[in-house]
Amino acid sequence: MRQLTIGPNDGGQRLDKFLAKTFRTMPNALLYKYIRKKCVTVNRKKVTESYILQTGDVLSLFIRDEFFEETPEREAFKRLLGETASLSIAYEDENILIADKPAGMLVHADEGEQIHTLINLIQAYLYQKGEYRPEEENCFAPALCNRIDRNTEGLVIAAKNARALAEMNEIIKQRKVEKTYLAAVHGVLPAREGELRSRLEKDERTNTVRVSAHRGKEAVTRYRVLRTDRKQQLSLLEVSLLTGRTHQIRAQFASIGHPLLGDGKYAVNKEDRAAGYTHQALCSYSLRFFPDRFLPEKEAFPLLAYLHGREVRAKKPSFLSLFS
Repeated sequence: MRQLTIGPNDGGQRLDKFLAKTFRTMPNALLYKYIRKKCVTVNRKKVTESYILQTGDVLSLFIRDEFFEETPEREAFKRLLGETASLSIAYEDENILIADKPAGMLVHADEGEQIHTLINLIQAYLYQKGEYRPEEENCFAPALCNRIDRNTEGLVIAAKNARALAEMNEIIKQRKVEKTYLAAVHGVLPAREGELRSRLEKDERTNTVRVSAHRGKEAVTRYRVLRTDRKQQLSLLEVSLLTGRTHQIRAQFASIGHPLLGDGKYAVNKEDRAAGYTHQALCSYSLRFFPDRFLPEKEAFPLLAYLHGREVRAKKPSFLSLFS
């Protein structure tokens, strides 16, 4: 028998959801059998799977030792403890951290890369600071609230605790964060500013999206031309997302004949690569929380309402030098 004490980051969850996140290798059928057979008790009492855990509750667990092994995620971040100096931080407080991700880095692990990811680097950094103590956590770990493509650079938000994660996810869901990108595209656009409105249909096989007139999810993008270089036939754009669809900026600008510089997924980039542009010229440059038209509701966001009006910017992307 082992015991787990429910901490601040664990409270408020259903028992079955907590167990599923804590023991990820445990089959669901076995999890519910343990609860039903009283192999899992709370404060020495039998409870149902829908019991809402409270901070300070003590779980007694009569389950196999194999389910208590160190998770692969925790092993991964600990391998990066000597590399945290490479983490670029644009903003940090007691609840959130906003990282400035370089192009080429994954935000989460995939089949090809399990260790050198942004979230692992952030967890290693917070572990070194003493703000993340995995030995004191049952299932919570600092987590990302948004994501950008591997070859896109710029701002990514991470939450340090469960309350901040829940609130920031809701803030983003309600579109109360203004996201501004910088992009370099091929060609000179006919209008100094405009709006792209279409539908995007995802192709799971190729991991791309197709611009469609009638199928898929609506995507709305606004842009403003900051500079043009007619000799190189390039335009520097400031882009604002009114929706947040997969590959939205890349697909929409390619569809109007102005693909992003270096983009090999939505354009033929053989000449770009030969010139040294190996990834799309796209940077998640600015985040502004609760802009004036979205006053923070302290009742809805009691922890993060202090972010009202705060703007965070990434460092200037390297492709800006093309327009100097």
